[in-house]
Amino acid sequence: MIAAFPPFALALVLFWSTQTMAAESRLADFLGKTPLTELAPQADHLGPISGTPPAAAAFAGEKQIGYVYLNSDVVNATGYSGRPIHLLVGIDMAGTITGAKLVEHHEPIVLIGIPEQKIKSYIDGFIGSNPSAGTFPAGKHGPDIISGATVTVMVLGDTLTKSAIAIAKSRKLGPYAGQSTEAVQEAPQRRIDPDKTGEASWQELLGDGSVRRLHLSVADINQTFARAPDPRAGERPEAGPDDDSFIDLYVALASAPVIGRSLLGEKGFADLRQRLGDDRQVLLVMGDGRYSFRGSGYVRGGIFDRIQLIQGQNTVRFRDHDYQRVGKLAPDDAPAFPEIGLFALPVGSDVNMAEEWRLTLLVQRAVGALEKVFVSEDLPYQLPDKYLLAAPQTTEPATAAAATRDSAADEPLWMKIWQQRTGDIAILGTALVILTLIFFFQDWLVRRPRLAGLLRSCFLLFTLLWIGWYADAQMSVVNILAVANALLTGFRWDYFLMDPLIFILWCATAASLLFWGRGAYCGWLCPFGALQEFANRLARRLKVPQLLIPWAVHERLWPIKYIVFLGLFGFSVYSLGDAERLAEIEPFKTAIILKFVRHWPFVLYAVVLLGGSLFVERLFCRYLCPLGAALAIPARIRMFDWLKRYRECGNPCQRCANECPVQAIHPDGRINPNECIYCMHCQELYWDDHRCPVMIGRRIKRERQQNMSAPPPLPTAAIAKPGTNPTKGDDHHGQ
Repeated sequence: MIAAFPPFALALVLFWSTQTMAAESRLADFLGKTPLTELAPQADHLGPISGTPPAAAAFAGEKQIGYVYLNSDVVNATGYSGRPIHLLVGIDMAGTITGAKLVEHHEPIVLIGIPEQKIKSYIDGFIGSNPSAGTFPAGKHGPDIISGATVTVMVLGDTLTKSAIAIAKSRKLGPYAGQSTEAVQEAPQRRIDPDKTGEASWQELLGDGSVRRLHLSVADINQTFARAPDPRAGERPEAGPDDDSFIDLYVALASAPVIGRSLLGEKGFADLRQRLGDDRQVLLVMGDGRYSFRGSGYVRGGIFDRIQLIQGQNTVRFRDHDYQRVGKLAPDDAPAFPEIGLFALPVGSDVNMAEEWRLTLLVQRAVGALEKVFVSEDLPYQLPDKYLLAAPQTTEPATAAAATRDSAADEPLWMKIWQQRTGDIAILGTALVILTLIFFFQDWLVRRPRLAGLLRSCFLLFTLLWIGWYADAQMSVVNILAVANALLTGFRWDYFLMDPLIFILWCATAASLLFWGRGAYCGWLCPFGALQEFANRLARRLKVPQLLIPWAVHERLWPIKYIVFLGLFGFSVYSLGDAERLAEIEPFKTAIILKFVRHWPFVLYAVVLLGGSLFVERLFCRYLCPLGAALAIPARIRMFDWLKRYRECGNPCQRCANECPVQAIHPDGRINPNECIYCMHCQELYWDDHRCPVMIGRRIKRERQQNMSAPPPLPTAAIAKPGTNPTKGDDHHGQ
């Protein structure tokens, strides 16, 4: 998430990004404010802070039992705000996390609909895990995912895992103990046999473990929620008989040839391989019962938030483009499941499907109007040995597994995210190329108004549905405030690369400011702007009266959005968190990111703004949008003026000014680039010889000249009758 940079800001970014930001450790300050029992429950005192990275040894009496460290001293922990998320972490001598506490952050968690308590619960989910060994304690699988999880949550998980591995490695804990002197043979890694042939029935696959099952009755799920930390979950039990099926969940590895051919049929398996290739791993998930593993809103944000695959420290979540619905299974003896789906693991997933993994089901229960409690159930899976090949014997030391984990941990998180979203990146890139072609060939396009109107409507629909409601790529003034703050506190590129679509949109917007001003984004790429425009079009079709703001009032309302932006920017210098909360003046998160699923005051505010756009097109864009103001300021440096005007525009003709959807044209005919959304309606009029007075006059003059240069008509008497030759007379008469 990176703001649109004017050149001077870009220069500052390049300068700051080349500097070494060596900040002094704050570990001692945070340790003095945090009870030791929250980090190392068995410890009674700490030793001095020492080493690189810095950490304090934890003691129980005279025995050292672990270390306590600050994550931001070990790895990059930059959060959504552009500033570090500080976590105190305790780790024992085996490399197991014994405690973790969020001690300072500047994240606008409340702005994105995730209470801070859920973030705490997410962090607590790492306690008992050993990232160095890639293991979790019995009965646990790591932290539960958060419905609607954001990049902030991903950064938390990434920084906890990487910092624990780094501390274990630097202090020779767990699998790193004695690694410089001991060399132990490592068991060879297994892999799936791609040439295995044959088919099996449903009962055979279920019997040998090729298909695994998780069945939960109503009584089972009620007991699970009764044990949940939130007592409200147990107070609202699932209704119905205790032995009624809540969910009957099955999973199989469809990319294993025998399993895939058996369950999908020969043609189904061949189609799967043709579509995804031989190396892509695919799960087949089947479900029955009251609870859906997909959910009614499973494509919300493009992520299935009820299931995830976990193997060691690796967690895989599936997006809707990784999913394919299956109607029925091929075996005659297979049950008829109402839900069957294929889930392809994202490209670049660091998971070996020949080793044990588990599918985790997240079950939710409403405890309030907008509050839910979540519990999870595991479905472990181990591919039977008959489908596997053993890798060649090696003489690698025991630390080879740790080295493999180090390599995976060292790969930047943003790179993994970009690899997983290559499809979305390609779609957005194609859309931006199309938009660029529209702008470069606008003169040809606007001479065909019907084609131009259809193309604009289709693009705005794509912006609203795909960029906005599907990809959650709505840009915000918060991004600009975060970048400005990062420039002052230590800029790092890696975090701003976390969300590839937002990053690409910001870069494209920055470039477009030089060519077309703010209109390229505000008029074509802003999902909330598109929503307002469609709302106004619907209102016009329903004959809703439109309000024309008098020019004298209109130009005095323009500055409001600039005042709002400057106020937010000033607040961000003092307190970024406060500025981000005040940035709720933007309804983007409510209407686009959260799709109106939010507390009623936010929803009411967004609905009121949309209601206003029924009477005044793009009301929010005109007078309140701080993002539009932030883009308009650097857009003053644009190098090209693509919008053509006549000398007569504004004196006396006012047609373009009267028909401009956002009243961006002054009465004297000048287009205000700070307010123009580049809809190109004025350019359609510019070339229209039936609506533009200048073009009408030229057309009439041209037609007169054509009439004057045309040969005079022949006299009536000289016009030959049919069947006669005017030069030789009537043939019949001549005879």
